Amino acid sequence: MPKVSRRHPAMLALLLLVGLLLTGTAYAAIAPKQASATAVSAADAKKGEQLFVANCATCHGNNGLGIKDVGPSLVGVGAASVDFQMGTGRMPMAKPDVQAPRIKQEKFSDEDIADIGAFVAALGPGPAVPDAEWTDYTKGDPGKGGEIFRVNCAMCHGSSGAGGALTRGKYAPKVTGVEPQHIYEAMETGPQSMPKFNDANLSPEAKRDVIAYIKGQESAGNPGGNPLGALGPVPEGLFIWTVGLGVLVGFAIWLGQKSA
Repeated sequence: MPKVSRRHPAMLALLLLVGLLLTGTAYAAIAPKQASATAVSAADAKKGEQLFVANCATCHGNNGLGIKDVGPSLVGVGAASVDFQMGTGRMPMAKPDVQAPRIKQEKFSDEDIADIGAFVAALGPGPAVPDAEWTDYTKGDPGKGGEIFRVNCAMCHGSSGAGGALTRGKYAPKVTGVEPQHIYEAMETGPQSMPKFNDANLSPEAKRDVIAYIKGQESAGNPGGNPLGALGPVPEGLFIWTVGLGVLVGFAIWLGQKSA
């Protein structure tokens, strides 16, 4: 039986195949796991499709592929994006605008939103609704969460999570008073101007720590008095210059009249 030379042309292809196989196996073993593995049933997706066509297709198309200059494609956004956008009342949008505001959601039940999410999830792989384990902020570390928040979030939302203005009429909404599940989903899906923090760059544990920090900010209250919008030194300085200095000037005038 003839020996196969190490320089045989087929050897290079064989080595490449073995290398790809080993690389794929190693990645599958060490790749970050999804925070949720919720199964999507065909029946839920079918009910969701009916709701989607009736309420969402005007902007996103009957098949969810989007309509040019009207609504983006929803392929790959996942059920987490649907739960965030519809659960916070941002979708369906009441009217076209630069940004969808958060409003009280009364039109759709939790089951309706889950069904629409199942339909959108069936369009293509995307982030799933997180398991309760990752939104239970009592298990998180607010200290670590504060570090992550100040590095990645505070430049838009403010260190206290009160929100702030962005460019072209957009704004970073306040993150206090928001349900933990929706905070997690916002980090996971990156709605509107917000960047995505998927499990590859911010683990489920880290997201839970961020939620713990935000909820800690809520419970801390305002021990220093009126927060003046919690927007930092600018409104505080404006208050001192207008109100504080005005009081001092008025007091000086009053003293001058007394001595006259």
